[in-house]
Amino acid sequence: MDAELMALASTAGTTVVTLLTTDAWERAKTAVATLWGRACPDRVETVEAELLETRELLLGTGEQTDSGTPGFDEGIAEWRGKFRRLLITQPEFAQEVRRIVDEELIPALPASAQAAPVVFHANPTGNARVYQAGRDQNFHER
Repeated sequence: MDAELMALASTAGTTVVTLLTTDAWERAKTAVATLWGRACPDRVETVEAELLETRELLLGTGEQTDSGTPGFDEGIAEWRGKFRRLLITQPEFAQEVRRIVDEELIPALPASAQAAPVVFHANPTGNARVYQAGRDQNFHER
């Protein structure tokens, strides 16, 4: 699987799990179920049940830790994996996943969570140099 599809699966999984803990969780459930309905019609009910189970686990713990809600990382890993498997087996759905993430899921996130992460990929070979920055970068080479 190429890096772009891996990043897409990661973003989709993270966004879905984040939305499951908000008031917009039903919007996420509908979007994901619709996607799976097109890709794997026989799995729609299972996917909806798994989304509800993930939500209940996240909300049912009732405890907060230094890193946030217990189980959050596990939920993200689980849904990243589900999106990754979908994109591996049916790469033709990549554009649809991207559309759902960009147009339906990310806009439903709380404003503080809407900033898209910056992802860098580099494949240097030989004596190549790679310079990557999320913002300013200054060079003073002689």
